[in-house]
Amino acid sequence: GLRSGKLGEQCEAVVRFPRLFQKYPFPILINSAFLKLADVFRVGNNFLRLCVLKVTQQSEKHLEKILNVDEFVKRVFSVIHSNDPVARAITLRMLGSMASIIPERKNAHHSIRQSLDSHDNVEVEAAIFAAANFSAQSKDFAAGICNKISEMIQGLATPVDLKLKLIPILQHMHHDASLASSSRQLLQQLVTSYPSTKMVIVTLHTFTLLAASSLVDIPKQIQLLLQYLKNDPRKAVKRLAIQDLKLLANKTPHTWSRDNIQALCESALQTPYDSLKLGMLSVLSTLSGTIAIKQYFSSAPGTPSTTARSFDLVKLAQECCYHNNRGIAAHGVRILTNISASCQEKDLLPLEQDAVFGLEALLVLCSQDDSPGAQATLKITLTCMVKLVKSRPHLSQSVVESLLTQLHSAQDAARILMCHCLAAIAMQLPVLADGMLGDLMDLYKLIGQSATDKKQELLVSLATVIFVSSQKALSSEIKTVIKQQLENASNGWTAYRIARQASRMGNHDMARELYQSLLTQVASEHFYFWLNSLKEFSHAEQCLTGLQEDNYSSALSCIAEALKSYHKGIASLTAASTPLNPLSFQCGFVKLRIDLLQAFSQLICTCNSLKTSPPPAIATTIAMTSGNDLQRCGRISNQACMKHSMEEFRNLATRYGDLYQSSFDADSATLRNVELQQQSCLLISHAIEALILDPESASFQEYSSNGTAHVESEYERRMMSVFNHVLEEVESLNRKYAPVSYLASNILKCIFSCLCNAVIALLKVPLSFQRYFFQKLQSTSIKLALSPSPRNPAEPIAVQNNQQLALKVEGVVQHGSKPGLFRKIQSVCLNVSSVLQSKSGQDYKIPIDNMTNEMEQRVEPHNDYFSTQFLLNFVILGTHNITVESSVIDSNGIVWKTGPKTTIFVKSLEDPYSQQVRLQQQQGQPPSQQQQQRTAYSRF
Repeated sequence: GLRSGKLGEQCEAVVRFPRLFQKYPFPILINSAFLKLADVFRVGNNFLRLCVLKVTQQSEKHLEKILNVDEFVKRVFSVIHSNDPVARAITLRMLGSMASIIPERKNAHHSIRQSLDSHDNVEVEAAIFAAANFSAQSKDFAAGICNKISEMIQGLATPVDLKLKLIPILQHMHHDASLASSSRQLLQQLVTSYPSTKMVIVTLHTFTLLAASSLVDIPKQIQLLLQYLKNDPRKAVKRLAIQDLKLLANKTPHTWSRDNIQALCESALQTPYDSLKLGMLSVLSTLSGTIAIKQYFSSAPGTPSTTARSFDLVKLAQECCYHNNRGIAAHGVRILTNISASCQEKDLLPLEQDAVFGLEALLVLCSQDDSPGAQATLKITLTCMVKLVKSRPHLSQSVVESLLTQLHSAQDAARILMCHCLAAIAMQLPVLADGMLGDLMDLYKLIGQSATDKKQELLVSLATVIFVSSQKALSSEIKTVIKQQLENASNGWTAYRIARQASRMGNHDMARELYQSLLTQVASEHFYFWLNSLKEFSHAEQCLTGLQEDNYSSALSCIAEALKSYHKGIASLTAASTPLNPLSFQCGFVKLRIDLLQAFSQLICTCNSLKTSPPPAIATTIAMTSGNDLQRCGRISNQACMKHSMEEFRNLATRYGDLYQSSFDADSATLRNVELQQQSCLLISHAIEALILDPESASFQEYSSNGTAHVESEYERRMMSVFNHVLEEVESLNRKYAPVSYLASNILKCIFSCLCNAVIALLKVPLSFQRYFFQKLQSTSIKLALSPSPRNPAEPIAVQNNQQLALKVEGVVQHGSKPGLFRKIQSVCLNVSSVLQSKSGQDYKIPIDNMTNEMEQRVEPHNDYFSTQFLLNFVILGTHNITVESSVIDSNGIVWKTGPKTTIFVKSLEDPYSQQVRLQQQQGQPPSQQQQQRTAYSRF
């Protein structure tokens, strides 16, 4: 390793450090490792120093975990006094890489300023690198170095290539308004003084980055870039201006005025170069999806309103829709789509048809070509189609028909994308009629004759469209065709993916048959149990499809059969879990489904039981005696069964809420599914309360659903329809009959029938097993480290009862391959609580406040690391159990209970002085004055 006498082994040891930091990302290791690296940097040769520099740059997010920063910097900084300019250059780059943890070190600032005057080019370039990094971190350094940089740039002795490297430092001069203003003035002078292409490009780009950081001069910068785009004849400068305009369009679209967009449109209409037109249209298409487009179309007060087609932006988009360059045409239709989707004015309505015709033309063009460029354009086209149909549903039929027509003649790569588009549209709107299934099935038979990878992908995509288009039930003919093609030309993985899609779309009979066929094709025991559990769950849900209203005995037998399969499935699912893949969400979701089915079954049984129990003959007398008219209704008035049932449904809703809160990495569709299950529990509990327990105070407003909410899937649409229907039934019954009229047995039957039919209606909607049940796209976990921590986890930490324990909690946020895909961690909430486990010593009367510790702190992770401290009291002698639990708060302020939960034990001991006093009191000897003084001093 590092102690080896061979240079190669030393280098190998150094370059392995980043992997070590990833594996153990806590300060105690990182601090000692960086101190070792600093020693290697101090005594090693330049190659070793270069290796240490690379490690430091790769591990930049771990630098703030260095505890002995002074010692680390001291060892590195000693090399700056070397006579070797290369060693000094590497040291400067090392200091620049550490700028985030030493932004205000004056000796580092001084060394950088000195090295800028060096005669060695390598050292000067390293000093420029360090100056840029320190300027970004330190306001004082930026203010101090600004004049020095300005002198060097304007100095005649400075070579042009060095000036080109110095100018980008000015982008970091945004710490205050005066500094930014002076830097802008300097850049303005440079643009006019040095008109060469390279100087103008570097200066303009620095200008843009400075404006984007300081925010105050963005409108001026947009005007400057548009001026260069219009007037400068050089294509390189025009390209740079377009690139910077795109950057500002993405970052601050609200700062673009109508005149800015108009100027860009005019330039795009006038330019003869396709490459420049493509760039300008790219900027305009970015702006068309933001607030800037509404500002463009809003007429200024006092000016006559113009029609949509007379705007230059619309003219440009219509002209480009049928351009022979695919990229230009794609941006043209994207602009028209965004205008149609975001601007609902009447004079803009004719643009819908222009957008549809442009999209259809591009679809025909790109679906015949399998080159990467054509596929990228096709993706833009299909995305625009989905967006247009979402905002203008009346266009869906023509869009879907054009897709289905083109599907037969398209290339395989294009077919896959088109199937995804069809599924996305059909999920939002029920546009795929049964008549269209014939075309899809013909295509499915045709594709199944080949076994290439593209064909396998296409089989899955087409099957998804078929499932979406026929979510209620698949005909036996369709099932036979799908299974036959899978047997002929597919591998097991394709069959599994199709089965998974069937489970997501609610086609459980198809899914069960496919899972059954795959059981013997897996190589692992865990995979076998996983597939077996999926088969049982699909069979259970299939049992519920035969439910019928008003047939309650059949409903009970169907639920019992489903529960039998679910219990088998949960046993298999538990067997399929491993320590690395515990399947916690899956187990939680299925257990809740089992409990929900049992609660539904119990409710139907209770209703049947109460329905067959008329009130006794003395019910009227009891009601008059007690003063409660509901007593006339007999057993129903006891309310015990119904109250228990209502509490059970509310408890289930709470548990669904807990499952929702623990699923930080789940996609939005999965979370919505859990939310719908929770709402179904709340709906039934509300119905019981409104019809039986408390009819007079029942409120329907908080449960009424707003019709404007956008529905994302067919499953959600059907569930919301059931919710609305049940609420209407309950509300009408509640208004129709006064509570006293419940005496009539026919009214009781109506109430119980309403509850049972609500249960059956909810169960008749096939359950959708969403993506997170099968696949985790985002992975986030927190690793906690507590100090002090015992060597043995079962061994308690000793603390005297007159002292406080300083508990330090450190944590690292660990991500998977796609961090922040659905939501990002804004802060971490740490909750520390302690409970007395066993008491030792005498039983003193101590205030309750001193018996427990309950604390909470919120910390924001920086570079995925956080740390904080808690002061805990342990006045009572004995063993205390400390629990530290973490939860995360996302960027929307929502709390997610992700865990983990860590536990340590603390033993509270009596302090020696109190122990001595107590022993002397027991022996009847008062403590001497000398002992008291010595003990008091020793305590300090």
